[in-house]
Amino acid sequence: MTFNPMSLEGRTILVTGATSGIGKATAIYLSKLGARIVASGRNEERLADLLGQLEGDGHVGRTFDLAQLDAIVPWLKALCAEIGPLNGIAHCAGVQATKPIQAINPTFVMDVLTQNLGASLMLAQAFRLKACHGANASLVYVSSSAALKTAPGNVVYASSKGGIVSAVKGLGVELVRDGVRVNAVAPAMVDTPMSDQFRTILSEDNFKRVVDMHPLGLGQPDDVAAAIAFLLADTSRWITGSILNVDGGFLA
Repeated sequence: MTFNPMSLEGRTILVTGATSGIGKATAIYLSKLGARIVASGRNEERLADLLGQLEGDGHVGRTFDLAQLDAIVPWLKALCAEIGPLNGIAHCAGVQATKPIQAINPTFVMDVLTQNLGASLMLAQAFRLKACHGANASLVYVSSSAALKTAPGNVVYASSKGGIVSAVKGLGVELVRDGVRVNAVAPAMVDTPMSDQFRTILSEDNFKRVVDMHPLGLGQPDDVAAAIAFLLADTSRWITGSILNVDGGFLA
């Protein structure tokens, strides 16, 4: 029998934001490790396309808008009542919205904080319920290197991701008694539709300067997916409340 410490055989993992970018790569990567994937996204067509790319059987797709904070707990409870408790959550859903402070308004601030931080906290409240998680459960958030390094012109987004960093440190200890570990990955620039969007607002020279700030070059979605898989598997059973930088040396 081949020894695979990152095997996820027999485990059910919810992946949010599973229809594109890091979320899509994570869902596919985890399925290759044997996990049964519960994929969540807002676009039914893209969700169906993802399900067709997963390895193995028994995967489930559910459309849901995580911006509906008051609906998250009842949604997860109903989902787990239907399919059984989850062994892990990879929370990859979120928004990247770059605006200098002089251009923001209260609606923009609340939208970003709701989708990036509020949804993360409500998922934790739901996942800690006994009916929603199995033994040795793991909750993994996607934060950002922007939360850990000065990001002028990107303060609202950085603040929302910085909130996740603080939440992980508290939840990592608070949810120990519930049998849930909580950690996060903090990626720098990854080659996804989000980075393509960021590229449109910069000149080619400025975008190259950003890329050059990563000694190992621009990251790929699978680079982040692998780190998430590590934090979901038993390889990280003695790790909670931690932030794993997946940044090509950006923060070094």
